Amino acid sequence: MLFRSDVLVDRQAADVVILDLTSLAAFTDYFVIATVDNERQMQALVDAVDGVLQETGGRFRQEGAPDSGWVLLDLGAVIVHLFGLEDRARYNLEGLWQKAQEVVRVQ
Repeated sequence: MLFRSDVLVDRQAADVVILDLTSLAAFTDYFVIATVDNERQMQALVDAVDGVLQETGGRFRQEGAPDSGWVLLDLGAVIVHLFGLEDRARYNLEGLWQKAQEVVRVQ
């Protein structure tokens, strides 16, 4: 996989989950889902992912803004979802993709 979850965990993201979607979806291979406490932390995580990708020559497309409660980072084979606590519960991606295999969970 092209994404290191430690980038999120090291910056205090909570309940980081990686779901394997390779057998369920054609648009991506993995979802990484994490909960953040506030807008500042969310922006710090976006910047951290950007920094790691710049080191390897990678790029991502961002949807949403830190003040919206949900930021999606599309890395191609990996899609990172950064949620505020309430938005994570509201959108319930783990429930929607319950047939996906959970690869990692760091709480």
